[in-house]
Amino acid sequence: MQLLALATAVPPQSWSQAECWQSLQAAPAIRDLKPRSVSMLEKVLMGSNGIDSRHFCTDRLEDVFDRNAQGLSETYEREARKLGGTALRDAMARADAPTLDALFVCTCTGYLCPGLSSHIAEELDLPAHCFLSDNTGAGCGAAIPTLRAASNYLSAHPTHRVGVVAVEVCSAAFYISDDPGVLISLCLFGDGAAAVVLGGEKDAGWQMDTFTTVHLPAEREKIRFVNRDGKLCNQLHRAVPEIAGQAVKDLYAQTGHGAPIITHTGGRDVLAAIRDQLPDHPLTESTEVLRTRGNMSSPSVLHALELALSQNGQTPNDLWLVSFGAGFSAHSCRMHRS
Repeated sequence: MQLLALATAVPPQSWSQAECWQSLQAAPAIRDLKPRSVSMLEKVLMGSNGIDSRHFCTDRLEDVFDRNAQGLSETYEREARKLGGTALRDAMARADAPTLDALFVCTCTGYLCPGLSSHIAEELDLPAHCFLSDNTGAGCGAAIPTLRAASNYLSAHPTHRVGVVAVEVCSAAFYISDDPGVLISLCLFGDGAAAVVLGGEKDAGWQMDTFTTVHLPAEREKIRFVNRDGKLCNQLHRAVPEIAGQAVKDLYAQTGHGAPIITHTGGRDVLAAIRDQLPDHPLTESTEVLRTRGNMSSPSVLHALELALSQNGQTPNDLWLVSFGAGFSAHSCRMHRS
C-alpha cells in the first residue's frame, strides 16, 4: 500500500496550559471539586507536563469546560465533520485525487449513526458509490488498525484511491470530577484530525505494510471510556505509561528491526516510559507534537509522521509507526521507500 499524501488539521484557536488553568478556575464544575483536586489541576497545568498549548473547537475557552451532555454531543457532531473534512480535502489536493473510491474513518470522542464517514463524505461531495467504513471505539490507537483495514481493501482493489481519516474532538468528551485520571485527561487532550490518501501501487514512494497488533483485555479497566451522567468519561490509571512502554517494546521486537520510531504522543510519562524501554529512540517528533498540540488521541501518530516526513530530505528511508490506547491495545506498521 502506497502513501500518496498526508495532511493534518487542528482548530484555528489554541490556548496555553496557563490559559486553560485560568479558565478552569471560573468553570462552575470546579466548585464541586475537593481542594486536593483543584491543587492537582493547578500543579499539572502550571507545571512541566510536556505540553505548552492545545487546540480546541471553540472561539471561547470557557465553553470547553462548561458544556452539558447535549452540548458536548452537538459540538462533536458539528465540529468532527468539519475538522476531518479539512484534513481530507488537503490530503486529496496533495495527492491530486479529485475523488475517492473508499473512505475509512476512525474516532472515539463521539457517536453518530450513520457514522462520521457519511458526514465527511457529504462535506467533500464524494460520489454515492464510495465505500464508507467507520472504526468507532478503538481509542487513541485507532489510526493504525484503520490503515490496516484500508490496506486489506486495496489488496482487493489495487487501482482504487482510498482515504483514511482520524479525527477527534477530545474537548467534546471532557468530564470534571475528583477522579485523578479524569483530572489528568482534562489537562492532556486537544482536538485534531489527520488524513491520508492511499493507493495500491508498489512503485517508488512510501509503502506501508507489516501491520501488527496486541490486545490485553485484562488491562481494559486501566484505560477506557465509561458513561457518567450522560457524558463520556475517560478512565485513566496511573499504570498506563508502564503498560504502554512494555507493549511498544514487545511490538518493536517483532517488527521494528532498528527502524526509527514514530509513536502516538500519549503524554509526558508515556513517552518517558517508551524511552526507558527503547533508549536509542528520542521520539523527537512525538515529543514536539505533544508540546504544541497535546494528546489528540487517534490522529496524534499521523501528526508526528507528518513532522518526520517534512524534514527536507533528512527523513530515514525506513520508519516504524506505533499507536496504543483503550483496550488495552497497541498497533504498529512499517513504512519504507526505495
